[in-house]
Amino acid sequence: MSAKTSLRVVVLAGGRSAEHEVSLSSGRAVREGLRAAGHEVLWVQIEQDGAWRHEGRFLNVCPGAGLLDADVAFAALHGPFGEDGTVQGVLESLDVAYVGAGVAASAVCMDKVLFKRLMGAAGVDQVEYVGVRERRWRAERVRVLAEVAALGLPVFVKPAHLGSSVGIAKVCAAEELAEAIEAAFAHDALVIVEAQAKGVEVECGVLGLPDAPPPGPGSASGRSLEGVAGAPAGALGGALASKPGEIVFAGDWYDYAAKYTQGGMELRMPARITANARERVMELAVEAFEYAGCEGLARVDFFVDGERVLVNELNTMPGFTPTSVYAKLMEASGIAYVDLVDRLCRLAIERHERHERRCVLSETA
Repeated sequence: MSAKTSLRVVVLAGGRSAEHEVSLSSGRAVREGLRAAGHEVLWVQIEQDGAWRHEGRFLNVCPGAGLLDADVAFAALHGPFGEDGTVQGVLESLDVAYVGAGVAASAVCMDKVLFKRLMGAAGVDQVEYVGVRERRWRAERVRVLAEVAALGLPVFVKPAHLGSSVGIAKVCAAEELAEAIEAAFAHDALVIVEAQAKGVEVECGVLGLPDAPPPGPGSASGRSLEGVAGAPAGALGGALASKPGEIVFAGDWYDYAAKYTQGGMELRMPARITANARERVMELAVEAFEYAGCEGLARVDFFVDGERVLVNELNTMPGFTPTSVYAKLMEASGIAYVDLVDRLCRLAIERHERHERRCVLSETA
């Protein structure tokens, strides 16, 4: 498909999770960016009851029949029932190309405990943690509290399947821990308790398809967007890392208010880390992306203390307004917002076409 071809794109936004409003903001920004890139955009809003609506009417879909005759779908959805593989599975059954990670990678990365176990199996340095299931908490509270105590204080208590800092508490006193865990269970049956890491918070964006050859040498083992950002949309190959950015915030920690209040945080570019740590962040961002089986895009979050780099989380569909961290990371690496949403759609189509070719070869073998 020519890089100049106008596309028919369905933007999915809203969803059933607590991040419904954040998703609507992301979706509106994606819609405007795609229109500015010259594409036809169809808006599908997923209501909080799970209903899909297009032009004010319920949308009925049929497996194998595509979605509104679109070339590609951009699911600007955050949290459960949107970013966790459920909607990706629906899009797979409809046989439509879609932006971002597939079913398995979406599910793994949405589960903070499972993602950390995967990174641990791959030998990736990460923040220390304890995963707590509600059933075990009810049966073995004393033992769980002892395991969590080994992390020291303070700790962060999080629902395992939510993003945007929803439901997170910072606990500085041992007597507050049980209450924080109980509060997190109101959001999720699986809770993660993380040790407080030293150093600065650094985030790095990844863009591309891991099974495509990288476009030549560069920094971060040939896996940096630097030097290739100005290439045509269709020329972007491999999974490539943005320049790392440092999260600077006024409060005690990077909570929901810091993320979504005007002036609550600043993305400092370049991050105030050593050159070696910068290279390691970019390398680990791509490695985590590939270990998890991601495609298209991701934002990987780190703590950096001197030369030590710890992976914290990977977000397969980060906030997507032009002022969101992922978009800012890409802009600082030479990819403007309009070009970014265009590239992501074309990468999705490329992946879908490869999958179709493999299916044909399998059937004829």
